[in-house]
Amino acid sequence: MTSWKNENVLVTGGASFIGSHLVEELVDAGANVRVADDFSSGEHENLRAVEEEIEVLDGNLKHWTFADKATEKMDTVFHLAADHGGRGYIANYPANCATNMALDNIVYEAAVKNGVDRITFASSACTYPTDIQQEKRRLREDMVSFDERGGAYADEVYGWAKLMGERSLQAYEEQYDIDASMVRIFTAYGPRENETHAIVALMAKAYAEQDPYQIWGDGEQTRNFTYVKDITRALRLAAENITDATPVNAGISQYITINEVAEQIFEHLDWYPDNINHMTDKPVGVRHRAADTSRAEELLGWEPQYTLEEGISETLDWYVNNRGKEYVQENLETLLHER
Repeated sequence: MTSWKNENVLVTGGASFIGSHLVEELVDAGANVRVADDFSSGEHENLRAVEEEIEVLDGNLKHWTFADKATEKMDTVFHLAADHGGRGYIANYPANCATNMALDNIVYEAAVKNGVDRITFASSACTYPTDIQQEKRRLREDMVSFDERGGAYADEVYGWAKLMGERSLQAYEEQYDIDASMVRIFTAYGPRENETHAIVALMAKAYAEQDPYQIWGDGEQTRNFTYVKDITRALRLAAENITDATPVNAGISQYITINEVAEQIFEHLDWYPDNINHMTDKPVGVRHRAADTSRAEELLGWEPQYTLEEGISETLDWYVNNRGKEYVQENLETLLHER
């Protein structure tokens, strides 16, 4: 496909951080957009800029009748809805994350029943084997295999659920010949993200002037923090260019330490703590994570456009403009742990 003009598009989880940015871009491209969200973590405020131009359905996509209603008369489904959060959330709420397996299959089944042309699934870097992420080794899509014994070893229950979401979508593509694509998202961040995720959590602590400033782990663990606008562009390009459920990475190839991110935040806010408390008893996930983006470049013509400096600047400006300092100081612990 070459144009989104007049395309009927459903974005599940469309009131979420990533989903709301995608909704805005689809509206700008001329699509007729419907959002389906239960607002457990998404917010109406995230859709304020386009609320007059979209349809919003409030409900639980694990319920067949709601999923059926949401997918009716749609051409394309971007499936972003999931029970998820940052490392602390997925470590402490594995049963919540496991329900994503039911959610995904109900959405796929409803989409096929209603004659949807294509589904794009927002997958995760958590699908990759954890044992190969203790050293610096860029992750390629073929490092996950459903055909080889021992070919899958995902990160926490959340990662296994995302992996099953991928396998299920491949099965629907095989059986029903529906166009399907999936994007493995690597540590997205940006405006509208909540404080349970790494970069915004680090921002909240600095904005609240937490001192000693708390960093989970020794801070030398790395991630490839990818700005939300790069993620949403990858999702759109995947829907436009991939039909056979081939997964693609959307991430940066740099290894960025948590300590480096914190330093950039301090510099941007012109505030520095007297002491930093590295909390080595906290869950930190894998040691190193960065994406090999060769396949995305080849199939989508995609590569990230935002530097870390640009992304942090955009996100921190949004955070400071939308959060009162006293509110963050008084509610910091709650903000960091509840989605």
